[in-house]
Amino acid sequence: MQQSLIMEDKVLSAVKEFATSINSRGRTVADMSALVEVTTQLPLRSFDYWERLIRTEFSLALDASAQANWKFWSKPPELLTWLDLISWDGYRREKTLRSLSGAAPNTFFFSLAIRRLNDWVPQVRQAAREKLPQIASTTKPEFVVEALSTALANWNSWGRIEDVDTKVLLEIISKDEIAQTLVAKLISSPSGPMPSLFSQLGRTSILDDHLEEIAARAIQPSVRAKAYRSLFEGRIVWMEGRKWIWTDIRYCEGRLEAAVSERKLNVDTPCLDLLKTSSADTSSIVRRVSAEFLIRNLDELGIHAKGFAEGFASDKSNPVSERGYFALKKLGETKNANAS
Repeated sequence: MQQSLIMEDKVLSAVKEFATSINSRGRTVADMSALVEVTTQLPLRSFDYWERLIRTEFSLALDASAQANWKFWSKPPELLTWLDLISWDGYRREKTLRSLSGAAPNTFFFSLAIRRLNDWVPQVRQAAREKLPQIASTTKPEFVVEALSTALANWNSWGRIEDVDTKVLLEIISKDEIAQTLVAKLISSPSGPMPSLFSQLGRTSILDDHLEEIAARAIQPSVRAKAYRSLFEGRIVWMEGRKWIWTDIRYCEGRLEAAVSERKLNVDTPCLDLLKTSSADTSSIVRRVSAEFLIRNLDELGIHAKGFAEGFASDKSNPVSERGYFALKKLGETKNANAS
């Protein structure tokens, strides 16, 4: 709690300093150095909070510094900055987007630009989809990837994003340098919404050639499990959002259900090889996926099925061992049926 308050004080101080530099006499370029430094340290998981705080404080600080430097015979020139991406004024947000030409100074500011794809003003969304590819091409890949990772994991909650906006993000993702950095992040990240990111990246083909590597090397077990499941099933599934399903329209009763889509993979890995590696994984989450695949493919695996079933049955994880016993039971039933 104390650490959070300290960070908040740093943010507010940097915003005020930035606003003062905008209204300083003779300044044509505002000093963003302190603001960039402090926003680099902000956690993206709390992005909504920091965006609201900075928007409010920036507006108040601009008004205060403008009044302090006001001269009735002069009108200060308009200076658009990265923080104007979150201005209360939709016209200003749009104008700022169209005026940006350089790289985003850090992940935070590139995230501000991405979030304009969900802006409540249609003209701002239009400007964002036109300018984002250019901004991304000049911004450091690590900044782009970090911002995309957070956005993709949460964009199902974006109520205004359209198909054309989704296409813009997918085109940025598919750039070679960005794609390689995203794959490396999936493998090396010990925490964060990597399973959700994996699914959303499955909309493109950038993971196809790396699925076996992800299944073998990803630090997060849930990511390895998703990679194995995709390889076993020959497809990647992702959630598009949620749709309302009526259960009883007479009483206006219903529920929200996940709306999913899928894409077939252009990958063909021998199932036996996948079973050998997944069944030996250190995580029970992965071994459970392996056991589920065994149950669905007992007939196709032939003489190899019993060995895997016995291995799963002796697993120290109850969910895995239960599936192993079930597989042995099915094999026994098939054997008896064939004998009779």
